[in-house]
Amino acid sequence: MPAALIFYVHLIDGLTRRLGRVAMYMLYAMMAILLWSSFTKILHIPAIWTLEMAQFTLVAYYMLGAPWALQTDANVRMDLLYSRFSTKGQAVWDVFTVFCLMFYLGVMLWGALDSTVYSFEVGERNPTAWRPVLWPIKVIISLSFALMLLQAVSILIRDVATLRGEKI
Repeated sequence: MPAALIFYVHLIDGLTRRLGRVAMYMLYAMMAILLWSSFTKILHIPAIWTLEMAQFTLVAYYMLGAPWALQTDANVRMDLLYSRFSTKGQAVWDVFTVFCLMFYLGVMLWGALDSTVYSFEVGERNPTAWRPVLWPIKVIISLSFALMLLQAVSILIRDVATLRGEKI
């Protein structure tokens, strides 16, 4: 494999791993927000921002952790026939499915970017009492779809290397 492709795979895998580990700690932030919500309700001074902020934190956790789950193959796989394939057979199947995944992620990224631009243009806010702006979470969603697409390309490169009998 060309050195540029190997560099790309290592760069994207490293970025995905680091971001995934950061995202992992967002659960603690969400728990802190929900604990704060509980304490303020006990004191009869409920904070109107806590539920939405917990939801935004959960979305960020889920979306930023998705590329890491893709990288570590933590996703659910129908394993009726796949496990019976040889390593190269699995790589052929993975090449096919990664192209389907890349098409899906491309469509999702296009929609997310369109929604993010709209959010910036109109100053979109959530229609609740707190009325937070929505562009920060939409930027996170767009970035996570972009990173998932980059990670899918990394997986494709690894699969092609496997088909060529090389290891990255």
